[in-house]
Amino acid sequence: MPFDVVISGGGPNGLMVACELALAGVRAVVLEQWTTPTDEQRANGMVGQVIRLFQRRGLYSRLSGSPAPPTPMPRYMFAAFPLPLHQLADNPVYTILVPQRKIEAMLAARAEELGVEIRRGHAVTGLTQKDDTVIITVDGPDGPYEMETHFLVGADGGKSTTRKLAGIGFPGVTNDRTVARAAHVTVPAEYRDAVTGGLRVPGYGVIPPFMHHRTERGLIAYAPFPDGRTLLSVSAFDLPEGDEPFSIAELQQALAHVVGVEVPLGPPTGDGPHLLRRNSGGQTRLAERYREGRVLLVGDAAHVHSAIGGPGLNLGLQDAVNLAWKLAATVQGWAPEGLLDTYETERRPAGERVTMHTQAQSVLIGPGPEVTALRTLFGELLENPAVLQYIADLIAGADIRYGSSPGSPLTGRFVPDLGPATHSGRPLLVDNTGTLAEIAAPWSDRVDVVTAPVEGATALLVRPDCYVAWASADAQPDRETLRASLIEWFGSPR
Repeated sequence: MPFDVVISGGGPNGLMVACELALAGVRAVVLEQWTTPTDEQRANGMVGQVIRLFQRRGLYSRLSGSPAPPTPMPRYMFAAFPLPLHQLADNPVYTILVPQRKIEAMLAARAEELGVEIRRGHAVTGLTQKDDTVIITVDGPDGPYEMETHFLVGADGGKSTTRKLAGIGFPGVTNDRTVARAAHVTVPAEYRDAVTGGLRVPGYGVIPPFMHHRTERGLIAYAPFPDGRTLLSVSAFDLPEGDEPFSIAELQQALAHVVGVEVPLGPPTGDGPHLLRRNSGGQTRLAERYREGRVLLVGDAAHVHSAIGGPGLNLGLQDAVNLAWKLAATVQGWAPEGLLDTYETERRPAGERVTMHTQAQSVLIGPGPEVTALRTLFGELLENPAVLQYIADLIAGADIRYGSSPGSPLTGRFVPDLGPATHSGRPLLVDNTGTLAEIAAPWSDRVDVVTAPVEGATALLVRPDCYVAWASADAQPDRETLRASLIEWFGSPR
């Protein structure tokens, strides 16, 4: 009997797809080529709408260690510009500083709680599509074998085997202008600024913590994490990669090159894993399409871009949640025609916006006095509150609106906090009028009716990915538009 869904890749995006499918009652298996979770240091946290998404699913507290809801950041950065987000009436920028391996471990534990099978040491090596299934060749610890599934999800990273096997192109650009060097280090106490927590460089000034700092010769990020680790990253524009293995001494030389002052750096202390990484250039690529028949792509398999501002997990995890409920509806047979195709029409534009703004930031942090002049102009624009709000929404992904349905400003937007109601991952009709239950009754097998206070609305129809499909502020909401939205998103009634 075929699996409902096979997911190639057991990173955060693949695991999130698996968790969401399990919530919807769909049988999935995750194939991960590594036998144990990698110790490689990747993302240092998450930023944007994904924080609120995790909170809507009851997962945020598992990362934060506190039952308190997330709060927006008073300051953040864009192209090494400090953003005074506390000035905004509606600040959408949320962050959490946790290493990616902790995010991955939490999602793996959640998947196992939900009964998801995770096969480690298993890698997809081939696929053949039929009318209603995909035959997958897998290389496992005991040798190759075949699996049959109704759908295959490629969550296997920027070098995705799934994408290549499906014949999906990955156009974009490669930029080899910079070399990025990063490592966990120790810094002498006298170089730590007691007021800001930044890196005090004699004769130069203070490099603020957790912010990108640009000079005309490079970019610096100094991050003294609460757990005692200190991460230093230096991207230099005219300091090519050498033939010797990368070392902290080379990072120290790169820092001196960028700021013009020597700063002593030592090896990290405490438990690892510790980062020691040198990368040349970067790539910005977007899959030609997110779907080929019964094969779909999420996360880095669909898009790669600069890590400036930390948008990767925000983009990929929202891909995962958007795809999973539509895939579940298709597997279970109640999806309206074309629902699965809306995964690409909704999420590829989101990928385009991230690749756009990360490329724009790469230009704004570039070398040379002409870029400095451009930065002066851009900095003046940021003094306009409307521009600041626009950039904050862009960073967070809060500018995304699905569809163009008339009616409430909430329609197509991320849902306000409804408390535990969204933990289930099921579609919701929030009815605070007490008049709409009979309209939703024919969809009771897939739509739950709840009450929850919502500012500016008396009723909401909420998709499983926590976006609003329909909304009304009327005491007697329009029943026909509600019924039409139920059919549009959740198929024919029973």
